Amino acid sequence: MPPIPTQLRKWLWVAFVASVAAHLYGLYTPGEPQAVEWFPHADKVLHFLGFAIPSTLAVLLTRRWWPIAVFAANAVISEVVQHLWLPYRDGDVGDALTDLAGLLPALALYWWLRRRWLQAASSASADSSPINSTSAASRRPEA
Repeated sequence: MPPIPTQLRKWLWVAFVASVAAHLYGLYTPGEPQAVEWFPHADKVLHFLGFAIPSTLAVLLTRRWWPIAVFAANAVISEVVQHLWLPYRDGDVGDALTDLAGLLPALALYWWLRRRWLQAASSASADSSPINSTSAASRRPEA
């Protein structure tokens, strides 16, 4: 699988850092009394996107599964922290489930990348196999 071009990789890192900063700010800042939602279930949309964007960027940049595990742990930890220590915030099982659902795009990307890596590896090993690299004519005994 070809590497990500350097310039694009730099911008992806900038987007990743910004998305993680927004992610952490959204999860760990105290709430506001009498906060009004932009539209019904806006908090669920923000929870989903707050996990989908940084986790997908992390998988794209690292090409590893462990960022998904880190964000999954943060989904649970953040709800406990909100419930116990953040004023005007409450830990919500529905939010935690929405956070975990936000990891599905990253998981799908990882599975897709892994399948491509395995296909590339199997085709590379098939191309270098001695059976495939010699023709039947060259294996015939000479008369």
